[in-house]
Amino acid sequence: MAKLPDFEGLAIFAKVVELRSFAAAANELALSKATVSKAVSRLEERLGARLFNRTSRRLALTDAGQKLSGRAQRLLADGEATENEALAQSVSPRGLVRLAVPMTFGVKAVAPILPEFLKTYPDVSIDLHLSDATVDLIGEGFDAALRIARLPDSSLIARRLCAVPRHTVAAPSYLKRYGRPTHPMHLAQHTCFGYAYLSTADVWHYSNAAGEQVSVRPAGQLRVNNGEAVLPAVIAGLGIADLPDFIVGDAIRSGDAEVILKGWSQPEGAVHLVMPPGGPRPARVEALGDFLAERFGASKRQRSSRRG
Repeated sequence: MAKLPDFEGLAIFAKVVELRSFAAAANELALSKATVSKAVSRLEERLGARLFNRTSRRLALTDAGQKLSGRAQRLLADGEATENEALAQSVSPRGLVRLAVPMTFGVKAVAPILPEFLKTYPDVSIDLHLSDATVDLIGEGFDAALRIARLPDSSLIARRLCAVPRHTVAAPSYLKRYGRPTHPMHLAQHTCFGYAYLSTADVWHYSNAAGEQVSVRPAGQLRVNNGEAVLPAVIAGLGIADLPDFIVGDAIRSGDAEVILKGWSQPEGAVHLVMPPGGPRPARVEALGDFLAERFGASKRQRSSRRG
């Protein structure tokens, strides 16, 4: 009777190829590095061919490894999809959710509520990736991501969680020294701080009740890839910034920053939960999505109640 293929060895080999590292594959799979190395060696012995050329500094596929890698990666993907479909039918959510979240929003809004989720679902674990850069959900293996923007058309599945107001702000000391802009076009005469990950890079958009629409490209001494990093410069009176409420709201309420350009509004952003297309989604991902929607929706209702 013919032996079954070494599915485990092929899957581990595919993960090493994906991550270009035995150590990274071991960490991703929660295995020891020795176990990963033995699985690849076992596969090489079975196939009678070396799959990697290994040095202390470099890992490269051989010709045989290159030919095998595509099929092995498809096998791994099919196996993960099969397992995910089975888990999706599970009554009790379990397993790992890889979630990508913008840095400051993740620290301020997501991390504080995760303990409640983890207590509610003890069989679910979360790998929380914090970065303002837009990740490739499918290519980087994420189950879901939170994105704060007006989403472009894509094949991703998106679920709107809550609105995110934005404010153009400056410190009272800056306004006293340089004057208060009253029209977006006035920003050209002021120092403004930029943010690297705007959906329309370095362009601020405004409209008013009369239907006038204005787009400006302000400039200044500082450009950042995390919105919170610009707040100290604003409070110090060095310039103007366009920031979401979850970053600048406390400074506005304390008087350290003032909203300018009143009467002008910006396109409203929102927090969206985005997921790869296809389904069914694992129960653990659905549970986290429902939890985030309920918590952020409740936060919005509480803010509205306080304003009333």
